Amino acid sequence: MVDVWRRMAVLAAAVGTLGATPAMAQQTGLKIGALMSLTGPLQAYGESCLNGARLAADEINAAGGVLGGKLSLAVGDTQTSPQPGVDAAQKLVSVEGVSGMVGALSSGVTIPVASTVSGRAGIPQISPASTSPVITNLNDNDFLFRTVPSDAFQGVAMAQIAQEKGAKTVGVVYVNNDYGQGLAEAFSDAFEKAGGKVAASVAYEEKQASYRGELQRAAQGRPDTLVLIAYPGDGIPILRQSLEGGFFTKFLFSDGMKAPEIISAIGAKYLDGSAGTAPEALPDFPASKTFAQAYRAKFGELPPKPYIDASYDAVYLIALAAEKAKSSGGKAIRDALRDVANAPGEKVGPGDWAKAKQLIASGKDVDYVGAAGDHSFDKQGDVRGTFSHWEIKNGEIVTVKVFEPK
Repeated sequence: MVDVWRRMAVLAAAVGTLGATPAMAQQTGLKIGALMSLTGPLQAYGESCLNGARLAADEINAAGGVLGGKLSLAVGDTQTSPQPGVDAAQKLVSVEGVSGMVGALSSGVTIPVASTVSGRAGIPQISPASTSPVITNLNDNDFLFRTVPSDAFQGVAMAQIAQEKGAKTVGVVYVNNDYGQGLAEAFSDAFEKAGGKVAASVAYEEKQASYRGELQRAAQGRPDTLVLIAYPGDGIPILRQSLEGGFFTKFLFSDGMKAPEIISAIGAKYLDGSAGTAPEALPDFPASKTFAQAYRAKFGELPPKPYIDASYDAVYLIALAAEKAKSSGGKAIRDALRDVANAPGEKVGPGDWAKAKQLIASGKDVDYVGAAGDHSFDKQGDVRGTFSHWEIKNGEIVTVKVFEPK
């Protein structure tokens, strides 16, 4: 780990000399980096999130493009790991010359990228999936934003669902990174304040051959439910070993486990009734419906996975900010992001690129209301949001309700 951070420090010094030079060199059009988990523990979400970004780019180009040219995406694979993620981000900035980045998905990647690449190079970065509370106060020179709410809120939402499902005493197993630790702490605090008991909260390291030791510690005191804060890559073997060893049979999942892959790997009969939380827009939200229709028209189906709509929104926001700033410079785009995402302004949403572009050209303000929600960025670049209570029923992931945690 020391070597990893030493390499990041060296990289930071190199990137710091780049500034916004690549982006400023663009005369027309806009290039955005898509920093995605195409391999690694979050691979189950990478391609679908990338499709969300592609849909936004295609819509923008079909409706006239941006800055007098086309919007293009340059893709980097983070491998859901800090150093490969930083390397991919550096390439997007220094070689591809992107003006902004969508990603990363994992908080454990987003944080070092923001600290050593985007924040130093002056390139706005919008994560559609990184939920760690650490991000709120990160020293990123105000270049890091997100279109997904912090786990400070999701922890409360998970505690509410745990109570509604009748959990009295729980064991928590969480991935040992910023995402896992932050959500585990937020959940435990909210659950215990509401009268529940956390028997044990156990961190695990990724890519282990066995997680039975962690499960055994989490099961001490015979808690009735396992709260699993994980990604599918490790979450699947944890579930399998929990069932095989008789540690737990009732599960509550974080957003990182909302993937059909876990059902096909474990078997529907073992997971039926399991619940979880994930950021999700209200079901009657018009922007969400418009996005879903467009996604299905292009890709055939909309997977029951989080972050796809938030990835789409991130592309729209960067493009709108560039159009507002009349520049592909990173700082200019950063400075315009809150102008196009926050009130006042005429509301625009998914599919409204031509309308938004015309409004901006005529000197009017726009307020983008996205597929994933109303992205009004606060001074830290955070947004509030709503969460789904989802469950596995008859082998499928279904939304029970969408709510704002109290």
